[in-house]
Formats: sequence, C-alpha cells, structure tokens
Amino acid sequence: MTTTEVSPASLARAAWPEKPDDMDDDVRARLRQIVAQHEGHPDELIQVLHEAQALLGWLPHEMLATIATDMRLPYSRVRGVVTFYSLFTTAPRGRHTISSCLGTACYVRGGRDVLAKLSDTLGIDEDETTPDRRFSLGVVRCVGACGLAPVVTVDDDVYKRVNPNKVNDLLERYV
Repeated sequence: MTTTEVSPASLARAAWPEKPDDMDDDVRARLRQIVAQHEGHPDELIQVLHEAQALLGWLPHEMLATIATDMRLPYSRVRGVVTFYSLFTTAPRGRHTISSCLGTACYVRGGRDVLAKLSDTLGIDEDETTPDRRFSLGVVRCVGACGLAPVVTVDDDVYKRVNPNKVNDLLERYV
C-alpha cells in the first residue's frame, strides 16, 4: 500500500465551509422554541442542552445565557451541567471527531505514538479542532477493543492496530 503524505495544508483544501459564528436570529428563535417546550421543567435541562447543541454543534456562551434566563436557572447551574458531561461542548467541533484510545492495552501497544502522529499531521493538540473545522482530536480511555490495540475511532468507524505509519492513509479517507 502506498502511503500518501497528509499535511495541514492539504487538509485545508477540502475545508468545511461552515464557520462558528455568533448565533443568528433564526438560531435564537429556534432556541427560544426549544426552551418554551420545557417551560416550568428545570429538571429537563439536559434535554434542552441536547436540543440546543444540535442547532450549532456546540454551546456558545450566548446560548447558555439564554437557556439560563429563559428557564429561570442560575447560569452557574447550566454551565455546571455542560462542563460535567463530556458530550456537551462550549467550543466548536470538527465535522469528524477522531479519538485515540489511551487505555492500558492501547497505551502499551503504542497509542501515545499514534496520538502524537495525529497531532503533528493535523497541526492540533488533543481537545482541539482544526481551523477549517474538518477534524477534532480527542482521547478516550477505552473503546472496549483491547485485542485490536491500538485503536483509533473516526466518528463511528473503528480502526484496529493503528501505528503512526497508517495515520496518513486513515486521514485521507475523510478529506
């Protein structure tokens, strides 16, 4: 198999056109509709946050403040829930989420080297997103595939026995 060199510049050629801008009037209106459907039910905050995050793919400060105000909850409670649960994000994520497993089996079999190669190739560190919003890079502690270690996931795709030499080919599938 031929290995194609992937660089941050080559990834930018196929940039995801959407940029994380402030909320527009349409998003504000849809957010208020979501909150109104849960009026008087502060116990449904997590559901509201799920629906709100689906609007932009992330939860900017303005969105959290609107939810807190409209649900008559302290901002600290809303922010606390968002920061507690890893499925919520206050930073824009990429179109593709790459997770490098660093559980025991993956770590021992070279998971840290795979993560370093992903980071170098994409030009970002873990928990960051490429400027074109194509990729976000993260770490997971176990994906339950220890016999296939080291493992990398891209969205719902699982890649087994990944080594640094396979990273470029893996990324090419998503450019």
